[in-house]
Amino acid sequence: MAKEQGTVMIAQNRKARHDYSIEDTYEAGLVLTGTEVKSLREGRASLAEAFVSIDRRGEMWLESANIPEYLNGTWNNHAPKRKRKLLLHAAQIEKLQRQTQAKGYTIIPLSLYFKDGRVKAQIALARGKKEYDKRQALREEQDKREALRIMRYKNKQVI
Repeated sequence: MAKEQGTVMIAQNRKARHDYSIEDTYEAGLVLTGTEVKSLREGRASLAEAFVSIDRRGEMWLESANIPEYLNGTWNNHAPKRKRKLLLHAAQIEKLQRQTQAKGYTIIPLSLYFKDGRVKAQIALARGKKEYDKRQALREEQDKREALRIMRYKNKQVI
């Protein structure tokens, strides 16, 4: 059987970029069971309430990520919202731990995807946005869309 190539997106945390300003991103592997991988291959996952924690032993965990039970699974199916271990280099974990101790920083998952047949998680060091920052970002996006719409309309009139 040929080895898989490329990346296939499974799930994205769309609210993360709206609620947080992203400082730095990392790619982490995940420790999963067989039924979790099969469920992910069906494209069934949600990162809406997920977050990343670091325990005392220096291990990173993805918590509250919802990977539903595999439909064709048996009695040894997995728990949908269990803690899943993230695989990163020790130096990266230490760096993230130091940075999250600074006020306002947290680690959030941005996406889950297959990379060459293995499940990877893109995590980010982020700082929470204030409500007025969110409104300002939405206003800027709407202004850009409006400007593009007007330019498109003007270009059609010229021709």
